[in-house]
Amino acid sequence: MNFEFSIDIGTALRHFSLIFGLAITSFFVVTLATPPFYRFLNHFQLKKRLRTEAADGKSAPIFLKLHKDKEGTPTMGGILIWATAAFIVLLSPLAQKFGITKFSLFNRNETYLPVFTLLACALLGLADDFLNIMNGKTKGLRVKPKFLWLTLFGILGGLWFHFKLGFDFIHIPGLGNFTIGAWYIVLFAFIIVASANAVNITDGLDGLAGGLIVISFIALGIIAYIQGLVILAAFCAIIVGATLAFLWFNIPPALFYMGDTGALALGATMGVIAMLTNSILILPFIAFVFVLEAFSSLAQLLWKKWFNKKIFIIAPLHHHFEAKGWPELDVGSVRNR
Repeated sequence: MNFEFSIDIGTALRHFSLIFGLAITSFFVVTLATPPFYRFLNHFQLKKRLRTEAADGKSAPIFLKLHKDKEGTPTMGGILIWATAAFIVLLSPLAQKFGITKFSLFNRNETYLPVFTLLACALLGLADDFLNIMNGKTKGLRVKPKFLWLTLFGILGGLWFHFKLGFDFIHIPGLGNFTIGAWYIVLFAFIIVASANAVNITDGLDGLAGGLIVISFIALGIIAYIQGLVILAAFCAIIVGATLAFLWFNIPPALFYMGDTGALALGATMGVIAMLTNSILILPFIAFVFVLEAFSSLAQLLWKKWFNKKIFIIAPLHHHFEAKGWPELDVGSVRNR
């Protein structure tokens, strides 16, 4: 990772115009697409069904009590985010061919794998959401198949990074790069699975996951730009713009939910970009709330298994605060009751 950065003002302004322009474009695309998409979701009854079982297979009465009013709200709103991002990136080579833009956003070294991850995990999440709609008892795909598919995507991505892009090291801020060889593939798969699940776990309250995604991708976009990865920074900006538009309709009371198709796709892509910018040790600080939410869920599962007791009233952490009586708007904010 090289943080030395030198660029003239004219070039920086052109880059800023490109990045900001793409963010604005994706924002308006999602904003304009939302009304017809919302009608589509309602017409085909693509609405959320609350799970009746917890992750350990037992009944979830507390969750049902807290979220009984949310059942029947349209889901899979994350399609708007990933479809817009993929459309803009994949359309850019055609725009370059006709002289509309000077270069393509679909770049082997910067966006091939993020776009592939975005689409692959979006389809996995889409299947999960569809199964949830058909049968809400277990909330979609079982944990093991979902875990195995994410692991497969992670291994494939790790192989690409290691053998095609030459990644075999991690960067420790202040110390430098440390070679880890083929273990990089294992680390890559772990990061993809962990980041996808962390965002998916956090996506439980109106506006929570979307707001955190915006913060995370802004930070990753800045890191990418500092490293001279302008196209990757532009890709991050597209996701930020699309997610901000989604948030406009997702803040309480939500018009629709992101669904696993958005959470898995954006979470896994966040992990890929962190690996691509070699900022994996910075990611836990950027995505601190995601880490905290995932840890609370894992700790609850292990504590119940080992000691048959709970640490939290209900996990993950945002549901615990809800169960303690915090209003939904207060959860995740700096306000205290």
